[in-house]
Amino acid sequence: MPIVPSMVRWLNAGRLKQIKHFKKNPAEIQKETLCRLLEKGSSTEWGKKHNYSSISSIKEFQSRVPVQTYEELIPFVERLGRGESDLLWPGKIKWFAKSSGTTSTKSKFIPITRDALYNCHYRAARDILAIYTMNNPQTRIFNGKALTLGGSNRLNQFNNDSLYGDLSAILIKNAPFYVEILRTPKQAIALIEDFEKKLEIITKTTVNEDVTSISGVPSWYLTLIKNVLAYTGKSNLLDVWPNLEVFFHGGISFTPYRELYKKLIAGDQMHYMETYNASEGFFGIQDDPSLTDMLLMLDYGIFYEFIPADKINSPSPPVFSIGEVETDVNYAIVISTNGGLWRYMIGDTIVFTSLDPHRFRISGRTKHFINVFGEEVIVDNADKALEEACNATGAIISEYTAGPVFMNATSRGTHEWIIEFEKEPADLLKFTEVLDEALKSVNSDYEAKRFKDINLVLPIVRQVPAGTFSHWLRTKNKLGGQNKVPRLSNTREYIEELYHIQK
Repeated sequence: MPIVPSMVRWLNAGRLKQIKHFKKNPAEIQKETLCRLLEKGSSTEWGKKHNYSSISSIKEFQSRVPVQTYEELIPFVERLGRGESDLLWPGKIKWFAKSSGTTSTKSKFIPITRDALYNCHYRAARDILAIYTMNNPQTRIFNGKALTLGGSNRLNQFNNDSLYGDLSAILIKNAPFYVEILRTPKQAIALIEDFEKKLEIITKTTVNEDVTSISGVPSWYLTLIKNVLAYTGKSNLLDVWPNLEVFFHGGISFTPYRELYKKLIAGDQMHYMETYNASEGFFGIQDDPSLTDMLLMLDYGIFYEFIPADKINSPSPPVFSIGEVETDVNYAIVISTNGGLWRYMIGDTIVFTSLDPHRFRISGRTKHFINVFGEEVIVDNADKALEEACNATGAIISEYTAGPVFMNATSRGTHEWIIEFEKEPADLLKFTEVLDEALKSVNSDYEAKRFKDINLVLPIVRQVPAGTFSHWLRTKNKLGGQNKVPRLSNTREYIEELYHIQK
């Protein structure tokens, strides 16, 4: 039995017991988490405003503190950026994680506290390795290097004492010294801001390394993998890195990319482990390799609440804690964290698939859906339907987005799908028909609107050339990092922009 994995399992035995404990006692752990958050936050301006020191129950916390979005947070972010302290969390904020914006802001800047950095994000990184090693006792990932495709960082616009960048860049910049020994490429390369230049340098500097694990966003890793294969003249990544055994992936659904990864990394040795992290916190880990769902991590200093997604625009939507949720309900997530976010709606939706323990799958975004005709199609529906269409026609998808085609005086409505194929379907019409039928099977609202073509007709699928989506993101200055292609929209904004790219 390999010595290093045995040592890792021995060192992490206590932590694995803690994970087992919160699996069995979710409500108790979450109540303790909220109590600690309130105690720590009671000395801040926000905590004093809402009299945290007198809150004694979850219901009291919910009645006293409003649910927030980033728009409500902006005044605090601006003050924190100017160097003020003790506003949302004790102390000053040095780091801000930059992520894609909202309808009113180009970018969001999420405060990253020391507590969030070490007790949430880095703790999760250790847990990933502990869980993977537990599930794969013969692993050899510690014998080689971990390849990380990071973002970029630079001085922010607020104050020269504070910095902003992609979350991945902040994690790389603040990682313990020994991580640099185990990781490739070196920090200076990983933090290059020009994504295309960084790809070129990473490719040249890592092809001769013994890479045993990779971690990052699937869409951007595909670009790197294709670069590496083109540079080396190989067709299988295992011919470049023969000891590669695991991809720790997150950020977007892996479903549309699964078959393409099997093609580019052909072999039985490869493992895939999904994680769920964001600028606001680290939330889930795929702890059971036989399942595609993730375990909700309940002891990272995050208190969770859940609002049924179809009720978020109600005047007084119902809000549930971990002990009150049900399976097969689409929930919007609300979090209170050791990063100073209080009852913050992050914009993601999840569906619980199990309550013992609490496992879930990401179902989409609160603002990324199509519901122009009452069909309520979410990203989870789209991914499942596309997977069926690919299986039926032998297609492999690189990227996609979809939006509505609005009704007019002479035509009925439909959906338009813009798809970049890695491998084209044998029959595009069949692909479209299977996609349509699969959507009907997973979404009764869509099925009802498609009944006899009364409201919606057969969707339109348009194929675009390879590289179209990358070119589109480049024009928006969103190459690399944590930027993602928006899958669904209630408008034609993305579709029209892609049309313009084609002209």
